[in-house]
Amino acid sequence: MAKMVSPDAVSTILANPSPDSSSDLPEIIVQVVDLKPTGNRYMFSASDGKMKIKGILQSSLSSEVISGSIQNLGLIRILDYTLNDIPTKNEKYLIVTKCEAVSPALEAEYKAEVKTQENVQENFKNDVKMEETGIVLKPKQEFQTKSAAQIVHEQHGNMAPAARMAMTRRIQPLVSLNPYQGNWTIKVRVTSKGNMRTYKNARGEGCVFNVELTDEDGTQIQATMFNEAARKFFDKFELGKVYYISKGTLRVANKQFKTVQNDYEMTLNENSQVEEASNEEAFIPDTKFNFVPIDELGPYVNGRELVDVIGVVQSVSPTMSIRRKSNNETVPKRDITIADATKKTVVVSLWNDLATNVGQELLDMSDKSPVVAIKSLKVGDFQGVSLSALSKSNIVVNPDLPEAKKLRSWYDSEGKETSLASIGSGMSPSTKNGARSMYSDRVSLLHITSNPSLGEEKPVFFSIKAYISFIKPDQTMWYRACKMCNKKVTDAFGSGYWCEGCQKNDAECSLRYIMALKVSDASGEAWLSAFNEQAEKILGYSADELDKLKSEEGETVYQMKLKEATWVPHLFRVSVAPQEYNSEKRQRITVRAVAPVDYAAESKYLLEEMSKMNISI
Repeated sequence: MAKMVSPDAVSTILANPSPDSSSDLPEIIVQVVDLKPTGNRYMFSASDGKMKIKGILQSSLSSEVISGSIQNLGLIRILDYTLNDIPTKNEKYLIVTKCEAVSPALEAEYKAEVKTQENVQENFKNDVKMEETGIVLKPKQEFQTKSAAQIVHEQHGNMAPAARMAMTRRIQPLVSLNPYQGNWTIKVRVTSKGNMRTYKNARGEGCVFNVELTDEDGTQIQATMFNEAARKFFDKFELGKVYYISKGTLRVANKQFKTVQNDYEMTLNENSQVEEASNEEAFIPDTKFNFVPIDELGPYVNGRELVDVIGVVQSVSPTMSIRRKSNNETVPKRDITIADATKKTVVVSLWNDLATNVGQELLDMSDKSPVVAIKSLKVGDFQGVSLSALSKSNIVVNPDLPEAKKLRSWYDSEGKETSLASIGSGMSPSTKNGARSMYSDRVSLLHITSNPSLGEEKPVFFSIKAYISFIKPDQTMWYRACKMCNKKVTDAFGSGYWCEGCQKNDAECSLRYIMALKVSDASGEAWLSAFNEQAEKILGYSADELDKLKSEEGETVYQMKLKEATWVPHLFRVSVAPQEYNSEKRQRITVRAVAPVDYAAESKYLLEEMSKMNISI
């Protein structure tokens, strides 16, 4: 088997770093060595027995490794590749874009006379070639002097239209690109296009927009354009169309902000070239989803990572007008509530066109409980856990997906009769899946109150175990709220209540808690702010019920109900941020989730903490 390895295969690759599809290269068969996964791809070393070169298999070839066709110590025939320079490491990297398995794993790594890659590369750099017969010098090239006008004329005359660009330039797959490459041309389809956004920072004002690009292998990359480039290419890029792109730059993607699975992100400037492939059919390809079950959204709260969800629509609100604090602009908003097979529900806020177009479509068919798949949602902590659409979010109603069919089957057979609970109110203190567990980031009250700088840049989250020591009875315990959007209402002219958010009068309103309470633990005490869902859990009554009890049975009974809630231990998930009050900065500690103490889980937590301190039990 070892004899099937092509002699000097690595030398052949080094001599032809970017072969054309039409080039007549000899057969290249190498042994795969040190095969290991990296993300959704596989790295390896290509060996011909004499030399090795590091390489990577394109993501489309990963299935060949998983199925066992390509094996470590096995042989592959390389049919297409790109050789990239990495100047910082002074080496080359082989990107295999097409290959086929020749042999399963050999008994051992094939060895022959060893040469170093550097020596061979040095030989190829020389213009003098050594042969057995002597030294052969390359003939001197003849140059013809041309005027500047001739050069410009020839350049214009030789410019290829987009339809022929693929023939005049080598099209490189996205997987082969890296920040150290020079000239490259890619052929990609626009699979997502964001809105033009404006920004203002210390360097001034500007505009920016993003597109997501996908090549024929399914590899994706995000491209960003600022200012002149944004204005130049915004109208040129159309969703679903195919383009040839060159003269862009790449950099390592910021993991906090990236929205596609790629280690790099692309920037296009005003000098970048974008040409539509007019002979390609324009269509919007199927959206690729990576669904997160509703009951697993907790770890994503207030994070940078966006999520995809699928659920059955339970309710759709009317369109509301929301005024932005940043620019006082009014934007339309609509909330939909969805549920999935985890028996949890979550509210998804739709904005702008999504609220008025798709939102209206969902409202019209809400009685049929459609299934929706939504891509690229931000997870917030409103009402515990909530989802918000962005300009790049995509909604597919009743998608033709296996997950949608399975969800529809569950809902029709049992889901519609099942009792569903909000993910925000259903957070368990023993949650194992990350950021919102009552046992993650456990601290004492003293840790929070003794650090006034906590949360200056953005709110920080902690878990605490404390006793409620005091609830002030004469505080403003609740506010009058709109039954639709829960925002504060005011007395309307004549009768009823006016909601600024919904822009309408309503005959009735509801009461919602805004309660302050003092809590204590072994280290000290602190004041917390609790809102409606959390206050209801603490008191055991809704604000409407407690208000009715106070008006019918008097102040004494009302105060007794508040006292009954004191000196009871609770687990709290809190956010900490500074707040300015009367020109003085104070800490604001807000209850985000609350749960009774589960003593079995608490004991397990304490035992784990003791084991970390090397205390014998």
